Amino acid sequence: MNAALSRNVAGQPLAPLAVALRAEAIGKTYGPITVLTDVTLDVRAGEVHAIIGENGAGKSTLMKLLSGHVQPTAGRLLMAGAPVSFRNAVEAEEAGVVLVHQEILLAPDLTVTQNLFLGRELGTGLMVNDRAMNARTAELLSRVGSVARPRDRVGDLPLAQRQLVQIARALLNDHKIIILDEPTAVLANDEVTALLDIVRSLRAHGVAVLYISHRLDEVQALADRITVLRDGQMVGTWPAVDLGQREMAELMVGRKLEMLYPHKRPVPTAEPILAVSDLAVDHGSETCSFSVRPGEVLGIGGMIGAGRTELMEGLMGLRPSTAASVELNGAAVGDRSVQSLMKSGLVYLTEDRKGKGLLLDEKLAANLTLQALDEVNPSPYLDRKGELARLQAAVDGYDIRVRSLSLEAGKLSGGNQQKLLLAKVMMADPSVVIIDEPTRGIDIGNKSQIYDFIDAMVRAGKACIVISSEMQELVGLADRVLVMRAGRIVAELIGDEINEENVVYAATTGGLAHVEEDRHEHSDNRRRDG
Repeated sequence: MNAALSRNVAGQPLAPLAVALRAEAIGKTYGPITVLTDVTLDVRAGEVHAIIGENGAGKSTLMKLLSGHVQPTAGRLLMAGAPVSFRNAVEAEEAGVVLVHQEILLAPDLTVTQNLFLGRELGTGLMVNDRAMNARTAELLSRVGSVARPRDRVGDLPLAQRQLVQIARALLNDHKIIILDEPTAVLANDEVTALLDIVRSLRAHGVAVLYISHRLDEVQALADRITVLRDGQMVGTWPAVDLGQREMAELMVGRKLEMLYPHKRPVPTAEPILAVSDLAVDHGSETCSFSVRPGEVLGIGGMIGAGRTELMEGLMGLRPSTAASVELNGAAVGDRSVQSLMKSGLVYLTEDRKGKGLLLDEKLAANLTLQALDEVNPSPYLDRKGELARLQAAVDGYDIRVRSLSLEAGKLSGGNQQKLLLAKVMMADPSVVIIDEPTRGIDIGNKSQIYDFIDAMVRAGKACIVISSEMQELVGLADRVLVMRAGRIVAELIGDEINEENVVYAATTGGLAHVEEDRHEHSDNRRRDG
């Protein structure tokens, strides 16, 4: 492959970009298990190099090898043409390589400033210069678009703000290479925009940026070159201009993608299987009424903070709420506790699979059967054999890819954790399934599988309510979309009205005047035609 060229504002090629870091035939094994094999790539100054692949493809392992968090078992690293070996992340940072982890690795009981300067405090002798550190912290927080303050305790910050603090920490010193591992997974749209601008600024200042993301639109917008990994091996490296999102996805999964979303069915017309009237959630949503029919996917759209999750958690009894009535399967629901609703046929799959959905330190079988212990273990004693049989059925039915049934849930990739969580809630054989952010932080192959699972459940006569921040996901999956803004349902979209423009318009303005005009015009035309 030819050396990458920098370009002037007119797009004309200039001098070749310098190689900041090179990996040659690098690999990693853990005992008998090989997780990365024979990867060779250049990281060039003034370039955004995207690394993409499905969960389990080896992306995070490669990033840890490049940044000193893990040592390779094969191959070597070179900087400025000379071999280097990082015994730990500190040595890598001293050499100019820093990794911003996908997981939040901050001290929750320390302030933002203390986290940024931990181990590299400013001052003289035993005296720490708090004023200088707070001022520098405020400058960096502003740069990354964070609303956090230097003296805020990190543990009190929302997840998105903690991620921005972690990114700010990486910008504290001038690094030659910055590795960003899924940096936007928990960020809102405006925060994502600010981060992408930072990446472009780093590139303009000659920094080499390695960018790992499942969001292929971000990769397309940012990357100069793209390396694809699959099953721990390198598929290849391409100039970003040569790959569209579909080509990227097909290289990741190793096969042609027909349609990412299942073909939509005729809009269901049966009586609602779930009907909710005047549901109001304390500190979450105003009075909302909605229903969903068997065989229907009902999408809930809106911006971050619109009250979508709060509304569904209120319905499930996870938040204080009131409702004029809730009817499920034709019967009034009196007890809206989670256990009672689950027995009545309504289940909820949380958006926070790691914090609220799974016990990461527990085995897979315990996670799968936790909500159905009475059914799986009718006697006072745990039926280990029965639990393993159910786990094997779930692994086969939901294609949960595991090396061993005895693994802890935290050892699974994000996509496999999501499939385990789905299998867990489906053990109750529900008639209505609420799924909050069904594909957040998972790769394209697992996304397609999740969509197929949703399609299969509604074809079997179940109803599904999908909350999603991905506009295209709502458009591709939903038969009907309710858009929320400031705790209220402000619009209902049906049929051809379901598109990104209408969802964004309603979510940001609180109305859909042009859709109503189209409906009236369509109605008038029908009257004239009649």
